[in-house]
Amino acid sequence: MRVNSYTKARTRAAVGLTVAALAAGATAGAGPATAQPKAAPAAPAAADCSAAYRIEQKLSTGTTWRMCWRYDGKAGLVLENISYQPKGEPKQIKVLNSARLGQIHVPYDDGNIEYDDLTGFDFAQGLMNLAPGECPGGTIKTVKVPDSWNEDPNVKGLCTTTRSRGHAYRMQGDTANKVFQAEGKDLLVYTVNQVGWYEYMTEWRFQDDGTITMNVGATGSLSWDDYDAGDGRGWPIGKGASAKATSHSHNAFWRLDFALDGSTENNVEQYDSTVTAPTRGQRAPTTRTTRKKVTKELAGDSKAYRWWRMVSATGKNKDGHARSYEIVPGPTTKYPGRGYTKHDLYVTQYNKCELFASNNPGNCGAGAGKSVDKWVNGQALTHPVVWMNIGFHHIARDEDQQPMPVHWQGFSIAPRDVTAMNPLTPAELGWQNGHWRPRS
Repeated sequence: MRVNSYTKARTRAAVGLTVAALAAGATAGAGPATAQPKAAPAAPAAADCSAAYRIEQKLSTGTTWRMCWRYDGKAGLVLENISYQPKGEPKQIKVLNSARLGQIHVPYDDGNIEYDDLTGFDFAQGLMNLAPGECPGGTIKTVKVPDSWNEDPNVKGLCTTTRSRGHAYRMQGDTANKVFQAEGKDLLVYTVNQVGWYEYMTEWRFQDDGTITMNVGATGSLSWDDYDAGDGRGWPIGKGASAKATSHSHNAFWRLDFALDGSTENNVEQYDSTVTAPTRGQRAPTTRTTRKKVTKELAGDSKAYRWWRMVSATGKNKDGHARSYEIVPGPTTKYPGRGYTKHDLYVTQYNKCELFASNNPGNCGAGAGKSVDKWVNGQALTHPVVWMNIGFHHIARDEDQQPMPVHWQGFSIAPRDVTAMNPLTPAELGWQNGHWRPRS
């Protein structure tokens, strides 16, 4: 845990950041540490963003990813105009207008305190400099932090690199002496932001098969002088049982503004399957899958045999099927303590004011509320925005010190019918599409 259950721990940590900056030769800014930073200016469109704010990577397996980036004064890294071009496709396929963190909500088990790290505890101000060894084979870009506390707002804090993720596929061919296999490659984009005792690693993985994986990893340090949890709400750390670190939750939200094939008029669909016992004459249970078109704002819950997809209203693949992206939730511990954490997924109608899942700054209109659950009020979906909530209940352990191993939480969006075949299909298997028969 990077903080204890009292505000004093966060205050000390914030002071520590300023002291560290001074030690590095920087001068603290004139504004107070509690001042709310202003939002960064909007980034230009993908075709117009300058080279300094453009990320473009052709992976060794043939897929090219393109996007623009900017740094927001509250959300931190924001990626915009995200598209990819698999081999065999004549042009880039747009996926998202923007992708960003929507909040990191941290309530403590003893009920004494909770934090909204993005909008309430200066997440963006804590952008950390990265050493070259942290970005092997890649490039570290300099980020200008809006309204920085330090005299020099420039931080070498954005890593873009490539990594292998292991097997992309493996298939025994028609003959015993032929094996088709390939190692998958990812474009990895990440930053590290310090908030109190924690350091959050925010990473985006853009795979060569079109999948995008979003993760937040928490590492850093336990709050070494605040092992004061009682009545079973903490875990003993160190010798004996006198020092107990307070347990708490990390509820991470992401906000995705889809624009499949360049259009925001995407359609949302929910699929549910039911399994029934075999009837007389059947050898096995049967499974029936039904589709529900989601036409109004949704507060959705993950469960077995349920999934959602965002469907392009304009684009089709070479087989004539509508392009779409499936939402693939990661492991989660749902926190029931607040209205906005009671659901796994929210789909809202686009509103430029609705940027953070809780403690949303600004006035979004009369009765709009300050959290995503308040925005699900029956509006028709003509420009849907997806909010994903992934929770982690952190009960500390001796192995969390020192430093604390990274614990990850996140989810993916996976292409469904974006291309007619696996974009990594080897050329000699390219004819095996649909109902094929072995060649004589």
